Amino acid sequence: MSGSEASLEYPEYHQDQMRALDTLAAYYVIQSHKERNKDKKKEWQTKATLLYTTADKIIMYDTYHLLGRAYFCLLEGKIDQAEQQFNFVLNQVGENIPATLGKACIFFQRKEYRKALNCYKSVLRKMPDCPADVRLGIGYCLAKLGRLDKARLAFKRVLDLDKENVSALVALAILDINTLEQEAIRRGVESFGRAYQIEQENPVVLNHLANHFFYKKELDRVEHLAWHAFQITDNEAMRAESCYQLARSFHQRGNFEKAFQHYYQSTQFATANFVLPYFGLGQMYIYREDYDNAIQCFEKVLKCCPANYDTMKILGSLYAHSEPANQKERNERRKKAREIFKKVVEMCPDDVEALIDLAQLTENCDPQGSLDAYTKASTFLSQMIEVDVPPEITNNVGSLYFTVGQYEKAKEYFEEALKELGEVVSTGQTDLAALQTTVTYNLARSLEMLCMFDEAERLYKGILQEKPNYIDCNGENESSKIFLTILSEYNRFPGYMRLGCLARDKGQIYESSVWFKEGMSVNQTHADAWSLIGNLHMSKCEWAPAQKKFEYILKLPEYHDDPYSFVALGNIWLETLSSIHRKKEKDKDYRERALMMYSKALKVHPKNIWAANGIGCILAQKGAVQEARDIFAQVREATADFSDVWVNIAHVYMEQKQYVAAIQMYDNCIKKFNRHNDVSLLLYLARAHYKAGKFAECRHILEKAICEAPDNMMLKFNHAFVLQKLATQMLRDDKSSLEMVTGAVDDLRTAATIFEYISRNKDDTMSQARVVSRTVSANEARACYDLLTQAQTYLQRAKAQDEEEQRQRQRQEEERQALKRQQEQEAKEREEKTRRELEVLKQMRQEYVEKTKEILRLPTID
Repeated sequence: MSGSEASLEYPEYHQDQMRALDTLAAYYVIQSHKERNKDKKKEWQTKATLLYTTADKIIMYDTYHLLGRAYFCLLEGKIDQAEQQFNFVLNQVGENIPATLGKACIFFQRKEYRKALNCYKSVLRKMPDCPADVRLGIGYCLAKLGRLDKARLAFKRVLDLDKENVSALVALAILDINTLEQEAIRRGVESFGRAYQIEQENPVVLNHLANHFFYKKELDRVEHLAWHAFQITDNEAMRAESCYQLARSFHQRGNFEKAFQHYYQSTQFATANFVLPYFGLGQMYIYREDYDNAIQCFEKVLKCCPANYDTMKILGSLYAHSEPANQKERNERRKKAREIFKKVVEMCPDDVEALIDLAQLTENCDPQGSLDAYTKASTFLSQMIEVDVPPEITNNVGSLYFTVGQYEKAKEYFEEALKELGEVVSTGQTDLAALQTTVTYNLARSLEMLCMFDEAERLYKGILQEKPNYIDCNGENESSKIFLTILSEYNRFPGYMRLGCLARDKGQIYESSVWFKEGMSVNQTHADAWSLIGNLHMSKCEWAPAQKKFEYILKLPEYHDDPYSFVALGNIWLETLSSIHRKKEKDKDYRERALMMYSKALKVHPKNIWAANGIGCILAQKGAVQEARDIFAQVREATADFSDVWVNIAHVYMEQKQYVAAIQMYDNCIKKFNRHNDVSLLLYLARAHYKAGKFAECRHILEKAICEAPDNMMLKFNHAFVLQKLATQMLRDDKSSLEMVTGAVDDLRTAATIFEYISRNKDDTMSQARVVSRTVSANEARACYDLLTQAQTYLQRAKAQDEEEQRQRQRQEEERQALKRQQEQEAKEREEKTRRELEVLKQMRQEYVEKTKEILRLPTID
């Protein structure tokens, strides 16, 4: 009978009722596990849940009922609930094999493999004839713990007990294939074949066979097996593997759209450690030029496999060559690329591609490191592979030697690159002609730095003769843009601009402006030409024309926020504040305009030290000395290689009348930046010594500056003024010696001559010295001559004083000699007295000895 008609009128019918409900529920659980249709699976699970709930109302704590319900929870993924029920059973009845096996499954899922192994071993000890699947669990635990030999023995024992155990066959096959030995791989494939014959619906077997046929290039079978595995399993890890195999097949066929779809689908199913589909998906993103998503994919792969060589190279290249809109992010990616390629080179020192990538990435931040990488790559290419080093690399090595200041070496490499390019171009390959022009320009720059100006000029003119419109150093060859070009201070106009700079440095201002204007005839909107001409005007203190040039640059659409032009305009307004011809009532306007320009430069380029330095100068002009000093200090903290800020800090010390600190700062600046011959800086230092009252040091420094600039009127005037000051001080000092007074008179004559020379100079000469007045010089000359008329009095006084000092010195010398003779006589007398006393003592001692001998002599006995 069944259902409600079943008889319940007998003892312990509850037990039978429980057993029936639990057995039927277990059947439903097994059916749901086998079912692939999600709706039907859910239906089976609902029926099982209803039966277990009904059984709970009969006997809730029945052991077998709890075990059945625990395993049902385990299949549903309710691990914590299953563990609670297994623990309850073990606490109630002690050792229970089904509960122990359940705990083993839970430990395995939690990756606590040692605890799981202990549980399986415990079951095997209690029940040696247990089902083979217990030994299968032991094998899985041993494999996870890395004890592969013992795991292999466990799987073989499972097959001894159950020859058709598919799980053991698959496990052994995986172990064999992972040895990467040919014979073992053959055995593994055979094991997969046997497993497939036994169970053709096993997704693990199907996926591994698909992987095997992929390497045999049998892509149809790959797609068939993988698709079948995908359809018959609900396990997401298995589905991820199936999608991956399908994606690889489509990838191999060149069907990138389907490959992308399946790689992406695989990532949706994949566990955290299965990163192979991300590798493929990253490749698809690269194909689509979606580099940001590609980077994300390869970052996930590298996170899981930190030492994977291929991933590191791909990700490093993506970091290096992607161009995010955000400059900060771009810099961050370059930094990551450098770190990755350093690791790649450590792993494989002979990887030429990685060495070149690393060299290119470190060109700006670490020239010496980049140079080392290029050198290693060149050595490997020439000695190991025995191929010619590309001229592009030779050019880059030369450029880096130029960057680190080794101009002779740079010249050698550029000459070598030109020789290689000449041989290639002579064969008819015109695609490297632009690079040849670039290397020629680089060689000219090296010659220029080696002071071989005529040779450099000849090369520059040769470039312009061949390419009159040569503006971009990289020429028209797109491929050459990845290679270095040594850029001048104005980095887009090498031909005409360098010739103009050479003429400018020779003092040929007119010729220099002609070259700059020649460059402008090629490109009227080229900012560098306008900047150079503007700087020429500034060097001649022609502020209005200079201002117009930089304002024109800012009107150009591509340079409307050019920080260089903003700083230049700020400098012009700042210089205007120092002009003796300015209208002082407009000083406030000039300061505001300068401050506005510097602020705009900082807005465009927040780390612009020149703009920050300019703002500090404006604050100092306004009298906010402490605030100016704070800004200068911050700039110096940002970079210690900016000499202007050192000078400005010293200026601030001067304003605060801290002359000793100012002298020290000027001195440090001269030594640190090797500006021993900088006339302006020497003049500042001389002024600081003068303010500190150190006139002798001031004179010495001015004389050193005059050696550097003998025609500088300001230096001459200051030198004469200091000579006059020292001479006046010396003449009026009653303690001055005749020699000092004579020297002072000579200095005074020199000062008078200099002042007289300045007062008689022409207007065109005096125009270069804005603060030197001929009238003042004439007045000072007269003052010197007036003082010279009194010089005889000072000389006579000094002569008399000198004679008196000589007489005193002679008298003192005579007294000293007399005292010395007296002391010598007294010393002789003391020595004689001491000698006599010693002689007496010696004689007394001799007498004593004689007496002692006489006493000790024995009498003669007859």
